[in-house]
Amino acid sequence: MNEATPTPTPTPFPPLPDRLSIDPRSPHHIAAVFEHDVGIRLNDKERLDVGEYCISEGWVKVPAGKTLDRKGNPLMIKLKGKVEAFYR
Repeated sequence: MNEATPTPTPTPFPPLPDRLSIDPRSPHHIAAVFEHDVGIRLNDKERLDVGEYCISEGWVKVPAGKTLDRKGNPLMIKLKGKVEAFYR
């Protein structure tokens, strides 16, 4: 018997939005994008700790050390510069 096993078709990457957040409570969170590995560059240096970004306004939010806010979430600081988002 020669049954051909179907090859999985690669899922196309959804377009990266102008603004994206890793927080699922945020209105800028898009779960389909996080099914793939997303990379962020700030001023031509790749950052691995980005919590939110906006390409058009040129900023990223990263945790400020181990500091937590009163709800237990990391305290975020905004860094400005040239922001690029890409799939790895």
